[in-house]
Parts: sequence; C-alpha cells; structure tokens
Amino acid sequence: MTPSGDGSGTGIVWFRRDLRLDANPAWAAATAEHERVIALFVLEPRLLAAAGQHRRDQLLAHLGALDDQLRELDGGLTVRDGPAVTALADLVAETGAAALHLNEEASPFGRRRDDGVESRLSIPVHRHHGTLVHEPGAVLTARGTLSLVFTPFFRTWSATPWRAWPEPGDASVVHLEGSPLPRPAGPPHQPPGERAAWERLQGWLERVDEYPRTRDLPAIDGTSELSADLKFGTIAARTVVDVVGTSTSGREAFVRQLAWRDWWAHTFVQRPDLRSTALQEKYETIRWRDDDASFAAWAEGRTGFPIVDAAMRELVRTGWMHNRLRMVTASFLVKDLLIDWRRGERFFFHHLVDADPAQNAGNWQWVAGTGPDAAPYFRIFNPTSQSRRHDPDGEYIRRWVPELAALSGDVIHEPSALGPLELASAGIELGADYPSPIVDHGEARARALTAYGRAADGPDGRGG
Repeated sequence: MTPSGDGSGTGIVWFRRDLRLDANPAWAAATAEHERVIALFVLEPRLLAAAGQHRRDQLLAHLGALDDQLRELDGGLTVRDGPAVTALADLVAETGAAALHLNEEASPFGRRRDDGVESRLSIPVHRHHGTLVHEPGAVLTARGTLSLVFTPFFRTWSATPWRAWPEPGDASVVHLEGSPLPRPAGPPHQPPGERAAWERLQGWLERVDEYPRTRDLPAIDGTSELSADLKFGTIAARTVVDVVGTSTSGREAFVRQLAWRDWWAHTFVQRPDLRSTALQEKYETIRWRDDDASFAAWAEGRTGFPIVDAAMRELVRTGWMHNRLRMVTASFLVKDLLIDWRRGERFFFHHLVDADPAQNAGNWQWVAGTGPDAAPYFRIFNPTSQSRRHDPDGEYIRRWVPELAALSGDVIHEPSALGPLELASAGIELGADYPSPIVDHGEARARALTAYGRAADGPDGRGG
C-alpha cells in the first residue's frame, strides 16, 4: 500500500482517549485529507497494567464497539501491540502512510510518548485537541498565564470561543491484520461505544435540571455518569456542553464541572508533577502516618464509618464511586487517618473505571488542601454528618453494607453510638458483625489540624 502521487494517500489515526468518530478532530482531519485511513489502537502494556480490571474491561468493550462501528464503514479497527513507538514505525514502513493524526493528551506519559513517536517517524505527525472543551493554553489570564484560582479561570473559559475543528471527509477505512483484542474478564461497567454514550447523554437531559438538588445523593441517579465516557472519549466534552447548554441553573452547574475538568488538565500540563507533589510546597513537610493497617481498613471498607465503608466497597466491586463520596472517603483517609493523599490517589486511579490522571490527582489535592485553589486544610469532612445529610434514609448504606440493613435510617449512620441491646435487636455485634470505628473523628480532626498547622507555619514558625 503506497500513498498516491499527490501525497494524500493513506493516513493513520491513532486512537487513545477518543474512541469515537463524531466530533473527533483527528479522525475528521484524516478522513478529509487522505484517500484511505487506518484506524489504529496500540495495546500499551504499561497502561493496561496500571488499570484495574473494571477499567480494562470497559476499555476492551469500547474498542470492540469502535471496531463494529468501523466495520459498518467496510473497515475495522487495526490493533497492534506496543510499545507505540515501535508499532507506529512498523506500521508506517508497512503501509507507506503519508501522515499520522492524533488527539493530544495532558499526561506527562502521553506527551513523552507522543514526542518519542514523532521523533522516530519520517512522516508528518498532526496533533489535534479533541479530549477537552478548550485545549491547554487557550484559557489564560491577562498576563498570559494559567489562573491558579478556578473561578476566574471559569469566567474566561466561558467567554473563550471554541477553536474550529475540521469537518470530516469521505476517505475509505482500511483494516489491516494485527493483534487480537484481549477478551474482557467480565461485563463492562456501562454499555460500550459512542452510541451508548449518546443515549446516556440523552437520558441525562431528562434529569439535569434537578442537578443542584440531586448531585450529592448517592442513592439515586442524580449525576450524569458521563465521566467514564469523557475519560474514554466515547463522547466529546464539547458535544456534552453543546447539547446540555446553560439555560437553567442545573445545566449551568453541570457545565461548570466540565470547566473543572479542563482546568485540571491544563494544570497537569503546567505541573506534570501533579500526581506526586503538593502544589502548595509548604504541605510537602506534613508528617504523614505510616499506618498500613488503617490504610487496609479504609481500602477494604471496614473502618466502622458506614458511609465510608459503603463507598469503598462499591469502588472495589464495581469501579465506580459517587463524586460526593469520593470527597468524603478521601477526606477520611487524609484528615482522619493522616495518611498521605498520594496513597489514596494511586488506589483510586487503579480501581476507578473513569480514572483520569489529571482529574483524580487534582481532586485528591483539592481535598487534601495541597493544590491550587484547594479546600482550606481546616475543612475536614465529618463522615457521620455527611452520611446523615446525603443518605438520610440509609438507602445507599444498606445497599453496600448489608450487615447494617436492620438499622433504621436515624441510627444506621453511627452504629457505634448504640448500646449493645439496641445492636443485638438488629442482629449486630460491633467488632464481630461490623467493625468498631478505627478512629475517633474529633481526636483525628485535632491531630490533622496540628499536623497541617505545623506545615503551614514552616520550620521557623513564620509560615511556609
């Protein structure tokens, strides 16, 4: 296979976090500029190893759906084993392709990988921006810098016109033999593919106006559950903003969350150490507790705090956790247990089906109080009051902590406050059927404030 005389010949589209054909600038440009297009996915051992089973299963299901979609165009998804730099160099040599098209990523790994590929290839590499609403560098302050405070970023983000994406063409899709896709170990978290993502978006339109009221209630379908689609790129963030709009307070509040998504990605480009370093340098000196037993209790959902345990059990079993509960469980690990936020970030990143490195690390730093525009360090979630406020009837707790199901909604949030006879009437013995709390929240809060205060004051007591 060789390119035609005018150089348009064959183009390669390297799919990564953009597993769709609609509103995909890399795909659109390639199909407009070339006569034939190879749709490529590279199985990267490092990325597959970093993902937990739920995310791997969802990815493989999405790839199968993309292959089906491409077969409807008389083509198919070409799959090759990585590393990417070798797979792409071999593919260019094999096909005589004229150009490579890809949508850029924000992660340091992805950017280094793409730089390595481009340096190895002898053909043009066209980098597009299809994973965010605004690409990094498009939303800046008057001084030409990225705002370290979200609200002014959001104002500029909202007022910044979208840069035009190319219109797709009618290139034929070429399917080449390659590596077989691994078989998923189980069913995906969500029905896979671009069409299923579109159906989820349409379903969200029926509920989005209630978003301010329902967003913090884990027992109901009060959120869009589009985060995994945005992570895998089965729908474009621009499409979501365009379809949802900002005509009501609920829609405006939801779109604001997509601006947070952009902000963390832009921050990741500026600070590639987002996952490893406190962006407020003074908090690098916090004396974290090295407590493997407490970390294991948190990870396994046996802390004695029902809302924390319910959320952690759901995460491990399904790969999913409600956003409010991500904040509650993260605060519990960092503030109640005084365990380094980086341990929790890595645990979440492994298990979450929607794990995005920028969003996950940024939100952990927000909860920990170590990032730009973070929650102040003295904001410490009380897991029991959070439980009463956001799961008032205990419905969510009963779903994931069934050993407490016999307790009524007014007491299920704090079984340790009940006497032995009250517990026994519900068939519960603390320490046997359900654990006693592994920490006293009031004492833990005071301990965290002391540790953070010392770090904030600095070694000379005059501030970091």
